[in-house]
Amino acid sequence: MKEKMLDGKIALITGASYGMGLDMAKVFAKEGANIIITARGEKRLNQALEKVKECLTEGRRAIAVQADVTSPEDTKHVYDVIEEEFGDLDILLHNAGKGEMEIIDDVQEDHMMETLNINLAGPIRYAQQALMRFFLPKKEGRIIFISSVNGKKPCAGVVYSATKAGLNNVTMSLAFRTWDTNITVNAVAPGATITPAHLANLRGEQDGGEKWLEYSGPYFNYQVPDTTGFDQANACLFLASHMGQCVTGQVIQVCNGSYLG
Repeated sequence: MKEKMLDGKIALITGASYGMGLDMAKVFAKEGANIIITARGEKRLNQALEKVKECLTEGRRAIAVQADVTSPEDTKHVYDVIEEEFGDLDILLHNAGKGEMEIIDDVQEDHMMETLNINLAGPIRYAQQALMRFFLPKKEGRIIFISSVNGKKPCAGVVYSATKAGLNNVTMSLAFRTWDTNITVNAVAPGATITPAHLANLRGEQDGGEKWLEYSGPYFNYQVPDTTGFDQANACLFLASHMGQCVTGQVIQVCNGSYLG
């Protein structure tokens, strides 16, 4: 029998009730991991849990914890549950995020602070808990952030793009902090990926999208195929497995070459 790449590992995946996060949870489950998924919406989260359970290998478990990444209390609760249910954690895959397309002309204060809290403060909270409670004491673990190609060259909302550039910086900062351990910290930066959010944008349902394309469209290659959630999940699988053990502090673009340069 072929050895599973994450056999027996314990993986926490945020924002996993649908889209890329759910695809990531399925891939990790099929590769032998125990899975903890989180999301804000209870109904969709529980539906996702059943789908993840269908992918588990023998002897592995999956649980769901309803949580908002903007809440320090919810964050602590997630890790309390992990400690109680599994007693350890090996992988943090922080996927939860908020996409938006507002140009600077239209940014509102509440919108800006919400996006910053979800996309930047949230990952920092989760990484801090993973490091302090599990990874640093045993000097081993994997942190994978889901960033965006917009963190390098913005073609989305100004606040969203800024949070992803910040997340790339956090990735390198944590890699510096953990260089003398077996902890790796990396980010996967998706390009256009076929998810419910991306499809909504293509339908013109995200405010500001047309304006952004007007300003930024000439600078990108939109002729290449979109990626899928499983393309992004496979990049995360590489980083989470033994194959990625010498990779840290990196931001890996998975975009079919649409954001080269």
